[in-house]
Amino acid sequence: MQPFRQLKSVCYGRNKKASLQASEQVARQQQAVLKQFGAYGNSDNVVADEADLHHHQKLENLYISTRAAKHFQRDIVRGVEAYIVTASKQVEIGTKLSDDNRKYGAENTCTTATTLSKAALSFSTARAQMEKEHGNLFKALGMQVAEPLRAMVMGVPLEDARHLAQRYDRVRQKTEAQAIEVYRRQTKLREGTGNPEMGSKLEIAEAKLHDLKSNMQILGKEAAAAMVAVEAQQQRLTLQRLISMIESERAYHKKVLHILDRLETEMSPERQRIEAAPIPSQDTMPPPPSYEEVNSVPTSPMQNGSTVSGNGWAEGESMGKAGWFPFGYIERRDRVLATNVMMMSF
Repeated sequence: MQPFRQLKSVCYGRNKKASLQASEQVARQQQAVLKQFGAYGNSDNVVADEADLHHHQKLENLYISTRAAKHFQRDIVRGVEAYIVTASKQVEIGTKLSDDNRKYGAENTCTTATTLSKAALSFSTARAQMEKEHGNLFKALGMQVAEPLRAMVMGVPLEDARHLAQRYDRVRQKTEAQAIEVYRRQTKLREGTGNPEMGSKLEIAEAKLHDLKSNMQILGKEAAAAMVAVEAQQQRLTLQRLISMIESERAYHKKVLHILDRLETEMSPERQRIEAAPIPSQDTMPPPPSYEEVNSVPTSPMQNGSTVSGNGWAEGESMGKAGWFPFGYIERRDRVLATNVMMMSF
């Protein structure tokens, strides 16, 4: 009887792989003892116990599989939520960039051309559209991926199936303990060491064992069916959500690419126009008149009190310094005391 006192069934715990190995080892030891001492009286019961062991191992594997899938679903949910939080910050930055471009384009501060202003407005519109699509992607990932998986992780079917499996395991432990009790009473009865009531007590123990085994088999079938259904649902739903995530991101990038292509088409003429326009440079103008030319060569008539040379230069003042400046870059200002110079502004 000592070997049976040392045998224990392993409950569902944190480390299911270790639990499965221990359970298999215990079951093998029990089968060896039962075969050795001829438990239950014939080989049919041994075959039934082997079938139960196979069924128990199947439930263990289903438990491990559904738990791993549950953890995987939870990891996907956390990953999607973290992506949404991080990318939302990028949307804020992109929106600010769009607003800055719109503001510059609307103010149109440049006096010589509007090319950059038009390009800034086009960029602002495109960037706003891209960030809108980014927001739509977040909604799709949240509604089509994170929420369904979270609901399944916390769902009733999985918990019910796990509870059935745990109930089956508890009944199985009671059945094993009752089988040991029956064997003990059978041994005492054969040895003739028991009291006259040993026979009736053995019948009661055998009847209880029969009820426990029937209940265990029923619970085992129910738990296995529930776990198989949950496992299939986990596999199917998780795959569907992964495909949905891929489709949502693909649609987002496709729309963004279309927006960028359109923006490039809008900005290309502006780029060509600004690249083809001549760049004003002082190198293309004749040098300012020398002192001798100013004092000995007659210049053009006085215009609004300013002396203007005939080669595109004008005498003026900038930041408190007098000199000659390109005529196109000066602005008429009030006269400076006793001098006749033009104020210069860039």
